[in-house]
Amino acid sequence: MPERSCLGPGEALVRLGAAGVNYMDTGIRQQGATGWAAPLVLGAEGEGRVIALGEGVDGLTIGDRVAWYDHPGSYAELIAIPADSLVKIPEGIADETAAAVMLQGITAHHMITETYRVKPGDTAVVHAAAGGVGLLLTQMAKARGATVIGLVSRDEKVATARDAGADHVLVWSGGGFEDRIRELTGGEGAHVVYDGGGTPTFRSSQLALRSHGVHAYYGPMMGVPSIRPNDLPRSIFLSYPVLHDHVPTREALVRRTGEIFDMILAKKLTPLVGRRYPLKEAARAHKDIESRTTVGKLLLTPGR
Repeated sequence: MPERSCLGPGEALVRLGAAGVNYMDTGIRQQGATGWAAPLVLGAEGEGRVIALGEGVDGLTIGDRVAWYDHPGSYAELIAIPADSLVKIPEGIADETAAAVMLQGITAHHMITETYRVKPGDTAVVHAAAGGVGLLLTQMAKARGATVIGLVSRDEKVATARDAGADHVLVWSGGGFEDRIRELTGGEGAHVVYDGGGTPTFRSSQLALRSHGVHAYYGPMMGVPSIRPNDLPRSIFLSYPVLHDHVPTREALVRRTGEIFDMILAKKLTPLVGRRYPLKEAARAHKDIESRTTVGKLLLTPGR
């Protein structure tokens, strides 16, 4: 098979079905990142079908539906990917659904189960609650029995956040929302704030927490503020969930994606694909996601 000549040992050649678009992609385009050097092909996640296998690959066959996360160069029709980075898409899960939950779903699952283990009775604040990560965080937190306060940037996003299960939705841009969070929590503050808003929301997220609450800050591409330990209010914990720590091993990747897929099959998690773009219109997808007018997950698909 001619395609096989381009593969190294342990690699699979995948024909793209859909690639996910993330704020991380826009940040890498603008600022660069470790392991990404120009000229480059953007994109870090997607789904597709295996069309060729390199030497030494076990557990995959030609035609398998597979998905991946954190593989540079995913905005491409054909992608050579280490087989250990791929997971099979279970029966009953649509291709685009799998593409919509890899990077963002793994991020949300890690933050809900490890950064702060949400439990019944907790109050969780979710920034960008109508966005890709925010919608998944909201649904996962509700599935674990939490009260969710969602923050959205526009009135037209309120219904989307509510449909995902948010108990309260605040239309807010930037900081200054801490007093409203305290009102909604009887003056106590939230147990956890999942904050992807960057520097403008950083301080207010911390002030919205109760004593020993957790500020899960995952917006490095939006800016990383300087802070001294004694700036932290109310003995809170500041966490900086790092992409590569979500699934540090193959075993963790299989376990975490398996739990996400099980939630989808059990109808506890319903990813929302907000917009689809032809692969050649990646620039338009970046412009749209940066405008903060989109909801749900954005996908790039070849041949459309």
